[in-house]
Amino acid sequence: MAERKNILLRLDPSVHDALARWAADELRSTNAQIEFLLRRALTDAGRGTSARPIPTRGRPKKGPVSGEQAPGEAN
Repeated sequence: MAERKNILLRLDPSVHDALARWAADELRSTNAQIEFLLRRALTDAGRGTSARPIPTRGRPKKGPVSGEQAPGEAN
């Protein structure tokens, strides 16, 4: 895996505070929130990268219990 780049980022304190609250609401670190937003902005601008996708966090989604029908599944 390629080594991650470190940068110094200067932010207005109010921007940092708002960003930190947003990150906490989405259960991300402030750093992960910045990377998430930058990747989304790059994609929206048509300048996406070939970077590896951001790994998902948390528990895997539950599948249907054995013998049960998945929602929207026909008989």
